[in-house]
Amino acid sequence: MNTPKIAAMLGLATGLLVSSASFAAEYNFKLHHFLGPQTPSHLETVAPWAEAIEKASDGRVEIEIYPSMSLGGTPPELVGQARDGVVDIVWTVNGYTAGLFPRTEVFELPFVHRNDPAATNLAMHDLFEDHLREEYKGLEVMFLHVHQGNGLHTVDKDVRTPADVAGLKIRTPSRTGAWTIEALDAAPVAMPVPSLPQALSKKTVDAAFVPFEIIPSLKLEQQTQYQIEGADQTRFGTLVFQMSMNKGKWDSLPEDIQQIFKDHSGPEWLAQLGQVWAENDIEGIEQATAAGNEHIVLEQAQTDAFEQALKPVITRWVDEANKAGIEGEALLQSAKDAIAAHNQ
Repeated sequence: MNTPKIAAMLGLATGLLVSSASFAAEYNFKLHHFLGPQTPSHLETVAPWAEAIEKASDGRVEIEIYPSMSLGGTPPELVGQARDGVVDIVWTVNGYTAGLFPRTEVFELPFVHRNDPAATNLAMHDLFEDHLREEYKGLEVMFLHVHQGNGLHTVDKDVRTPADVAGLKIRTPSRTGAWTIEALDAAPVAMPVPSLPQALSKKTVDAAFVPFEIIPSLKLEQQTQYQIEGADQTRFGTLVFQMSMNKGKWDSLPEDIQQIFKDHSGPEWLAQLGQVWAENDIEGIEQATAAGNEHIVLEQAQTDAFEQALKPVITRWVDEANKAGIEGEALLQSAKDAIAAHNQ
């Protein structure tokens, strides 16, 4: 091949490399989470958030998502992966690392969270700086959110009263969920949600506290017969999720990039997210009833009986908080007031 032709080809190759580099993102992130790529959580929470930030950055930010623990480890290890810088960002369940976020647990308690995830999301946002931030050392929290709340899914038990729950083995992902189950004289079984279908089918557990939105993803209508909730969509507590970045990674970012993350993680997003999770819950219960399952909505008096039975869970959390140097009663009241304000 002659020299001019080689030079021309090298010039073309160099031009292509420069062109590719000009489109490369300046700031790259690995986002790791525990659910599959076809779940509503991935499709309607994790992916849209990442895409919105990429778009707002005009290509300066790229967030590569790794679902289903595809970078290794187990769901309870996600917080540590982010703190240690193994990954840049995680979306995970606070309760998978029991006792690590005791202040935030107040929002998970039964009859503290009511039936409006947007209100609880916004309440956590309101209280974050003054009451919650200190327990997220090593992390920069992008946002906290909850799901619609824990419905009770049973393999074959029709539940109408607290006494109906006694003796059941019930899956829970969190410490507060375990306390709820114990207060109902049942046995808590801790496991991440991807393990639930097999546990139900083998009767390792008789029931589970999970939201209705997860029914389609896990095909829970095939392993359960009853889906139970209180009057006016009242649930038996909820679950807090976090989207958090490694603190060192966050501190290395320029202010304008940090602001893009903040702009897409604030109250507007949290309100939207609450609505999305509420709508997904409706779709989930519709799939279960279409398959022949029975959706039990407790009467108000029955719901009140559960609230009375679960008051010891609130007391237990307050006592545990006080022992840890947290003003439990004051934080509980602040959480209730903030949720009530956003419910209005």
